[in-house]
Amino acid sequence: MKKPVKFMVTAFRDGFQSVYGARVFTKDFMPAVAAAREAGISHFEAGGGARFQTPYFYTNEDAFEMMDEFRRVAGPDADLQTLSRGVNVVGLDSQPRDIINLHAQLFKKHGISTIRNFDALNDVNNLVDSGKAIVDAGLRHEVVVTMMSLPPGATGAHDPDFYEATLRQILDAGIEYHSVCFKDASGTSTPAYVHETIKRARKLLGKDMNIVFHSHDTAGVCIQQYVSALDAGANQVDLSMSPVSGGTCQPDIITMWHALRHTDYDLGVDIKKVREAEAVFADCMKDYIIPPEAMTVSPEITFSPLPGGALTANTQMLRDNNMMDKYPAIVEAMAETVAKGGYGTSVTPVSQFYFQQAFNNVLFGPWKKIADGYGKMVLGYFGKTPVAPDKEVVKACEAALGLKPTTEKVVDLNDKDPSKGVKAATAMLEAEGLPVTDENIFIAASCKEKGILFLTGKAQPNGIYKIDREAEAAKAKGEYTVSVGGKAYGVKLAGNKATVNGVEYPVNVGFGIDEAAIQETKGASSQGAAVASNAEATPVNAPMPGLILRVEVKEGQKVTKNQLLLIMEAMKMENEIYAPCDGVVTKISVTQGQQMQSDDELLVIG
Repeated sequence: MKKPVKFMVTAFRDGFQSVYGARVFTKDFMPAVAAAREAGISHFEAGGGARFQTPYFYTNEDAFEMMDEFRRVAGPDADLQTLSRGVNVVGLDSQPRDIINLHAQLFKKHGISTIRNFDALNDVNNLVDSGKAIVDAGLRHEVVVTMMSLPPGATGAHDPDFYEATLRQILDAGIEYHSVCFKDASGTSTPAYVHETIKRARKLLGKDMNIVFHSHDTAGVCIQQYVSALDAGANQVDLSMSPVSGGTCQPDIITMWHALRHTDYDLGVDIKKVREAEAVFADCMKDYIIPPEAMTVSPEITFSPLPGGALTANTQMLRDNNMMDKYPAIVEAMAETVAKGGYGTSVTPVSQFYFQQAFNNVLFGPWKKIADGYGKMVLGYFGKTPVAPDKEVVKACEAALGLKPTTEKVVDLNDKDPSKGVKAATAMLEAEGLPVTDENIFIAASCKEKGILFLTGKAQPNGIYKIDREAEAAKAKGEYTVSVGGKAYGVKLAGNKATVNGVEYPVNVGFGIDEAAIQETKGASSQGAAVASNAEATPVNAPMPGLILRVEVKEGQKVTKNQLLLIMEAMKMENEIYAPCDGVVTKISVTQGQQMQSDDELLVIG
C-alpha cells in the first residue's frame, strides 16, 4: 500500500508571483484553473501574498473580484487557500487588530476556505491575533514556521533547535490551527535540516496532524528537500504547473510525480490529465514574457537568500525603472543586510526589507540611507528578530528614522497609531468621496495611495510584460505611426527606403549621434539660434526612476529651500523630493500615478 501525498497547486498565486512578479490579468488564466479542476485538482492557492496588492498596483483589477471568479471557476468544493503575513496580512506594513479581523472576514466572504498564516520573524506574538481572526471568521488556519539557511559561518537561528522552539511557542500560546506548514521561501534550507525539523514536528504534533513542507527551487535542492520532508513525516507539499514551475517557483506536479515513481509514495494524479491541463495553461500564458532569472537555479541564493516570490517581483521593478544592471550587486549586498538585520526569515515582508536596504547600500553607499521597513524591523516595530541586530546598524536606524527601539507588541503599537485602522482608512475614502464599504476600507488600509488611485479610476494597467501581437505584426511589416511636434506621420521602412505619408525617401540609420552630420544638415542659418530661456528658472528633476505617489505643492505656490515638493515611489520605497531653493512653483510637469525616469522634469521653481 503506497503512502498518499497531498499537494496544493501554487501556480496561480506563488507561481505568478515568482515568475511574473504577480502581474497577470484574471481573464488570462481562468481557463487554466478550469482545466486543472477537470484534471481532478481541488486544492489551489488562490490569492493573498503579493496577489492581493498587485491587481491594484499593476493590472488595475479588483482582487476581491478575482477571488470571486476563482471560486466560480474552481467550483464550490475546491479548497481555495491564500497566504497571510501575520499582522501584516497582505501588505508590507503591519496592521491593527480591526484590519486584521476585517482581512479574515472579507476573504471568507469572497470564497476563501483556508489561510496560511506566517510571521517572517517567527515572533509567535504576531500569530496570536491573526490566527484568532482566521478561526473566528470560520476559515481553516494553517499556522507556519518560516525557514531558511543562514550564510556559512553564521549561527544563532535557523536550525532544527530554533524551529522546534518556535513550534513549541506556538503550542504554548494556545493558537488554534488545523494544519502546520514549514515554509522555506528562499529554498535554501539544507535537506538534512528539513528532515530533522519535520521529524521533530511529527513527534510533537502526533500522527494525525497535517504537516506541510513548502519551498522553492531557486537554489536547486527543492525536490531533495521535499523527499526529505516526506521521509521525516510530512504528508503534503506544494507543487506548481508549467510554465510557472521550477526555478524561482515550486517543482512541477509532473516533476514530483516522476521523482516519486518506484517509491512508496503516490501523488494520486492522472498524469495524462495533468499534462493536458498544463498544455492549456501554457497556451493561456503564451503572450507573457518570462524573465530569464525566473527559470534559473542560482547558486548565489544560498549566500543571499532571496525568495523566489520576491526575486522576480524585484527584478520586474528594476526593469520598470531601467535599473536591471544593478541586480547582481544588490543580491551580493543582501547577504550583509541579512547578517546585520537579526536573521529574520527571508520571506515577504522581511525579504523586501533586506532587498530595499541592499538596494540603498548599492545606490547611495553602505548604510548611508536606511530603508523605512528595514529600519523599523531592526528597531523592533515588526516584532522580535531571532537574534539581536548589529549594534551599529541599530544606531544608524535610530538616527535615520528618529525612533527608539521597542519591545512593545506590534498590534498594540498599531492599535494606538491614528494613521492606521478602519477609522483612518474611512477618512481616506471620505476625502475622495468614495463609498465606505468593508472592501474599500481594506483596500485603502492595505494599498494606501495606490488603492485610492484604483478606487477613483485614476489607475492604469502598467508594468505588464506581454507580447503585443498587433505591434509585432506591424513591426514585421515595418509599419509605424510617428508623431513629431504633435503631427502624425505614417512611416513604412523597407531596406534602405522609408515611405512617409506615401512619399518615398532613401534612409540610412546609424548608431549614436553624429553631431557633425547634424550641424551640416541644420545649415549655417540655423546655427547660433537659441531657444529663449529664463535663467532664473530652476527645474527639479527626478533623481531616480519611480512613480509619482503624491504632489504636495501647487502651481503658483511659494516654497522655501528644503520644503517637501512631492513623493516618488521606487522599489516600494517612498522617496521625498525637496525644493533646492526658495521661489514660486511656476510649472508642475507630473501627475499622481505617473511613471518617471531619471532626470525627467518634475516641476520648475521660478
